Amino acid sequence: MPDKHLSTQFDSELNGVSSRVMELGGLVESQIRLAIYALSQFSAESANQVIETEARVNAMELDIDRELSSIIARRQPTARDLRLLIAISKTTANLERAGDEAEKIARMIKSIIESGSARALPSSDLRVAAELASGLLRKALDAFARLDTAAAVSILKEDDQIDQEFDGFVRKLITYMMEDPRTISPSLDLLFVAKAIERVGDHAKNIAEFIIYIVKGADVRHTPMEQIESAVK
Repeated sequence: MPDKHLSTQFDSELNGVSSRVMELGGLVESQIRLAIYALSQFSAESANQVIETEARVNAMELDIDRELSSIIARRQPTARDLRLLIAISKTTANLERAGDEAEKIARMIKSIIESGSARALPSSDLRVAAELASGLLRKALDAFARLDTAAAVSILKEDDQIDQEFDGFVRKLITYMMEDPRTISPSLDLLFVAKAIERVGDHAKNIAEFIIYIVKGADVRHTPMEQIESAVK
């Protein structure tokens, strides 16, 4: 993943920790896919599996953080190597938080199922946003593995689609609650699901920004798209 270094051992350590991040990403991806299935089928069993996976995600985050701290302390990296390690740390944190959002989705699904109002809600409308968010995270991980800045820029643009889906869903949910006050409580649960899906997209966007930081050394957070595109040229 990174360029070759004078220290072959350092190269090996960098590649090893990068592989661990990809492994964590794969685990979180599977967690999100299972959460989407729980949403589409209102499956309490699938929701429980998502919740149970969270402990593994948290443990992996801690392991990667310890490994990063050890590398920084022993190797005292500079320039791009340090940027890479910082970005790996931030990417790991965003993956763990994406896993947290999957767990939130699972818990809200369980709450909706227990309310008995599952089939009365427009949950199917969330699937488009959920698939977009899941796909965006997958693209972010692929771009991170290749340090592909062009793909990173594309991801930043795609995140807007998820935001638009979220806004449209909120408007529809408000209409449901106004027409039938009995749906207010489960509708609020579904609103939290929608927000969690949007946050998964945000975490994918953050990872894309870290890719640009690694390669170009430019912090593009809170930066207009025109400036970001200029930075990666």
